[in-house]
Amino acid sequence: MPQSKDLFGSVSLGYILVESNRLSEWRTFLQDGLGLHLAAADATSVAFRLDNHARRLVVSKGPAEDVAAIGLQLQDQATLQIVLDRLKERRITAKPGTASEAALRGVSGFWRMTGPKGLAVELFVEPLTTAEPLNMLSSGFITGASGVGHIAVSTRLPEAALRFWQEIFDARVSDDIVEHLAGVTLDIRFLRLNERHHSVALAAVRGLRLDPIRTKVQHFNLLAASLDDVAQAFRRCKALGLKMAHEIGQHPNDKEVSFYVVSPSGFEVELGCQALVVEESTWKPDTYQGISLWGHKPPNNSALDRFAVNAGNFRRGLLSLLHPEHSPI
Repeated sequence: MPQSKDLFGSVSLGYILVESNRLSEWRTFLQDGLGLHLAAADATSVAFRLDNHARRLVVSKGPAEDVAAIGLQLQDQATLQIVLDRLKERRITAKPGTASEAALRGVSGFWRMTGPKGLAVELFVEPLTTAEPLNMLSSGFITGASGVGHIAVSTRLPEAALRFWQEIFDARVSDDIVEHLAGVTLDIRFLRLNERHHSVALAAVRGLRLDPIRTKVQHFNLLAASLDDVAQAFRRCKALGLKMAHEIGQHPNDKEVSFYVVSPSGFEVELGCQALVVEESTWKPDTYQGISLWGHKPPNNSALDRFAVNAGNFRRGLLSLLHPEHSPI
């Protein structure tokens, strides 16, 4: 198969692996809050389903309190080989995972590499599936060929991160958002791997090569089947006492209605619905001013709270200058 083959439409976000010592809190958060199906739980991990895949979201015991890896599902073995060849050409090392690691992720096998910002990016073709009926509080999630959702990553090297996703996976730019926040300008670029508006969002502070986010992933997103699913999950999360980062609102670019809740590990998880599907023949990238059409307000918006948040972000941004950011390209 020629190396010039365009892989767009042959790649999707297949699973998310989190590392945390707060397994009990994550179980409550995902099962009782967001309404996922609990697939398995023991002393070392908890795993969840959203559809017929045996595992879509796994939390494994460990100290990182961060997303440890994302799994990209490739259409077939030929697509996997093209990706592996592209990595080899760029001297990016990819190694196969072990059988026990594959079982944890709910796949028959996978390859692992270190992607932008040090995030482990894993490649697989065959997920383990099950016909067992789902038992969850949500009516369903939008997955299928477009994948499980998206990730958002803050970066000091947005040009290199963009090259990685475009050169290896033929990602396409959907659009951009310019957000003015706490005296700085944030440029956010949205990349799609398939018909889903975006599977990856890259955020960078304009003019300042600093990163105020502690974790490799600022948030990951799950797309619920309906607005009622989002509203009910929002109510459940509030009743559980979970901290809201941004209450319900709507984005201007993909029109998704969503809220952002703080996970047990401290990074955010977005639950949304009604996101548009890109029509390739007519789509034209645009630039939007502001991340929200309406809503998405923090629940505590006092001057003191804003000062505390901004001060923390500024401190983390300065500390990020002390360490180089990993870039595979």
